[in-house]
Amino acid sequence: MLKKFIIERNIEGVGNSSEEDFRKMTGSSNEVLRNLGADIQWRESYVTGDKVYCVYLAKDENILRDHAKQAGFPIDKISEVKTVLDPSTTGLQGFQRDLSSKTKQTEIRQ
Repeated sequence: MLKKFIIERNIEGVGNSSEEDFRKMTGSSNEVLRNLGADIQWRESYVTGDKVYCVYLAKDENILRDHAKQAGFPIDKISEVKTVLDPSTTGLQGFQRDLSSKTKQTEIRQ
């Protein structure tokens, strides 16, 4: 079973990269992924000023390091995701609804 990982990559100025730069980066990444097989999947990446946060499914950290080495990407930190929380997580949707109805009640009273 594949585990979910977040990879942090420090790449100076990456947020100012061109569309063509991103095409080249993703192209070389995808080529390496094809060669590594089903034990690794790239889900998505988030680009900030000087960092890229990548979400992967992988059998272990070693294959993530192999991918980075072959694709020419740095890895500054790998974190295994233990739990994913979002509004659909038990109890949170109700909490958001309760919060919004309390806000509406406060607005009506004022």
